[in-house]
Amino acid sequence: MDDTATIPAQARLSPGALAGLRVVDLTRVLGGPYCTMVLSDHGAEVIKLEPPQGDEVRDWGPPFNADGDASYFVGVNRNKRSVGLDLSKPAGKEVLLRLLEGADVLVENFKPGSMEKWGLGYEAVLSKTFPRLIHCRVSGFGGEGPLGGFPGYDAVLQAMVGLMSINGTETSGPTRLGNPIVDIATGLFSTIAILMALHEREKSGRGQYCDMTLHDCGMALLHPHAANFFLSGKRPKATGNPHPNLAPYSKFTTKTCEIFVAAGNDPAFRKFCEFLGIPDLAKDERFATNGQRVINRDALTEVLNARFANEDGHELTRRMLAAGLPAGPVLHVDEAMAAEHTAFRNMVAEIGDFRALNTPIKLSRTPGGARSQPPRFNQHGREVLLARGFSEEEIAALENDGVIVGARRK
Repeated sequence: MDDTATIPAQARLSPGALAGLRVVDLTRVLGGPYCTMVLSDHGAEVIKLEPPQGDEVRDWGPPFNADGDASYFVGVNRNKRSVGLDLSKPAGKEVLLRLLEGADVLVENFKPGSMEKWGLGYEAVLSKTFPRLIHCRVSGFGGEGPLGGFPGYDAVLQAMVGLMSINGTETSGPTRLGNPIVDIATGLFSTIAILMALHEREKSGRGQYCDMTLHDCGMALLHPHAANFFLSGKRPKATGNPHPNLAPYSKFTTKTCEIFVAAGNDPAFRKFCEFLGIPDLAKDERFATNGQRVINRDALTEVLNARFANEDGHELTRRMLAAGLPAGPVLHVDEAMAAEHTAFRNMVAEIGDFRALNTPIKLSRTPGGARSQPPRFNQHGREVLLARGFSEEEIAALENDGVIVGARRK
């Protein structure tokens, strides 16, 4: 079946803003694959080179799809072509070097020093053999420094950079964010780094090395808590749903659902009180300014929860939005996926039986998004090598020697 048949016509007609960009992807798990998915969404050709056992997250389920691949893999590997390649064999390294001929970007997340150990380091080999190549390495802490070379995992980095300490409540203690935010942010920052390096290459004609770490990218997410600390010298505390610098900016309870309300400044709060029919609340000295509202947050929360108690939260927040007041119902994931605006923004992609979140990047002339289903392991091995000048005889020899791996080893 043609798996492009159900893609919106506009996306089928556009090759994408990154059409012509060739990416060799040696990453697995999440940060690196998220980066290469963003590039592939917008037209980059991404060749995903997987080790004999495959990307380990193919097994991170249930749930699994009909091919036996876990949702964790399916969610971040669309649009790519998979080649099973054993880089531990000398012939495997030769295949990689041939695939890098004419490639624009190499993304990998091996332990720092691994590429160098294999004779594929950027400074000593790749930058000289492929001077226009952008080499992006994603690692936990980088290759040097007190923690250099150590492994990094999302939750561990959430703990180490302070993110857990400002998530949760004072009673719950430090809490891991429910999604792998450090991995995802590292993927996004890595995408930005690659695009910057490509832009600079237009002027210099030279590639460069992008040293991306979960540590640095996790720290970069600490606004405004780091800014508060730098200015006040006080250790930030977890505040739960309320914002540390604004009030009301939190979750409240209504008759039908919980809602989140955000009044970002004093005029907005006065308008908010007028809308709710309690204009005198904005004149109360405890709540007249944002600074006072933050200090008296508990008292304000008690008043607002009482006001919202008999409201239909869905209907109320829609009226608030229409009045220019930021608010929304607290939805579960399934409810968010089924929302009318989600469909309008084309945020759920469907290709055959494959469903996934679509790209949030909306470009007018070169729209991107899900173009093909995530690949089965080594689905494109022969196709990719033939397109890169390998002969049928060479491919057969590589397969016979176990360099190109047709099935995963578990």
